[in-house]
Amino acid sequence: MTRIQGHVPHHAVVNLTALAAELLEEARKHPARRTARTVAASTSQRATLIVALDGAELAEHDAPAAATLHVLSGRVRLRTADHEWDIEEGELFPVPPERHGVVALADAVFLLTVALR
Repeated sequence: MTRIQGHVPHHAVVNLTALAAELLEEARKHPARRTARTVAASTSQRATLIVALDGAELAEHDAPAAATLHVLSGRVRLRTADHEWDIEEGELFPVPPERHGVVALADAVFLLTVALR
């Protein structure tokens, strides 16, 4: 098994705790106060570890047909035109298949997993 940080080849083991710490440092230096790294990718799915500092936003965007958001630490709010959900550490949320945005309610680390087909 391959264990690495940075670029992730197919079937690599990724230490999300270590990567989250690295991305938190990057986010603190980035003007948008957020950063992300793809940790798994194939023709059928993609998983991305995202770090957003308190108040940082991911602007409204279209949703894939199927996705989940798993908050590993902190708290985020996912908003659609008609609803909003606060998702906390340890919670997994199925992203609704409609336009949405995300804002960090505290420094947050979350894993976005998307079905690509």
